[in-house]
Amino acid sequence: MEKLEDSYRARGLRNILVKEIAKKGIKSERILEAFRKVPRHFFFDPIFIEHAYEDKAFPIGEGQTISQPYTVAFQTELLEIKPGKKILEIGTGSGYQACILLELGAVVYSIEYNEVLYKRTVRFLPKIGYKTNLFYGDGSKGLPDHAPYDGILVTAAAPNVPSELINQLNPNGKLVIPVGGKRIQKMVKVTKIDENRISKKEYDRFSFVPLLGEEGWR
Repeated sequence: MEKLEDSYRARGLRNILVKEIAKKGIKSERILEAFRKVPRHFFFDPIFIEHAYEDKAFPIGEGQTISQPYTVAFQTELLEIKPGKKILEIGTGSGYQACILLELGAVVYSIEYNEVLYKRTVRFLPKIGYKTNLFYGDGSKGLPDHAPYDGILVTAAAPNVPSELINQLNPNGKLVIPVGGKRIQKMVKVTKIDENRISKKEYDRFSFVPLLGEEGWR
């Protein structure tokens, strides 16, 4: 693997990106600082380096994308993460979102449906200094063997909110998931009040790749 370096120029571009997502409404200084720390260009082929710090999604192969930075920040802010909290990410993809969660001090479990992406990311993240709990499998059903979680973040669009994910939350745990059609969705935040009650909020329109699996799109 070619040695990856975090240059002065890249850090400057990250600072510009952070200012851009802050202007779009991201208020948490902890999240903005996490974005300053994670070198997003490490997740790109060097020939696409100029795209790494643009606020847009970008293909990573296998029909998947590395999400738009603002979207990553928006979902993360909805989770209200505190250091030491146990978070399940559904849809590891490139691993960029997982690195943001790690920078916030979360204990991260992440599951990826696509075996090619899983194998690539499980090798890649330790090489750039990030170690987390990565799994290969059907994330639409969560990861029950390691439940419960303080938060669950889904990085792909589901047709409905899978009840199994709510079941895997701790009381006061939060699920953030895009729900809707295969092209356009609303971001949904579900808070589990107790075993019998939840609260739900919906946010702006987004566009995610489909969540695949038994509780997603088949």
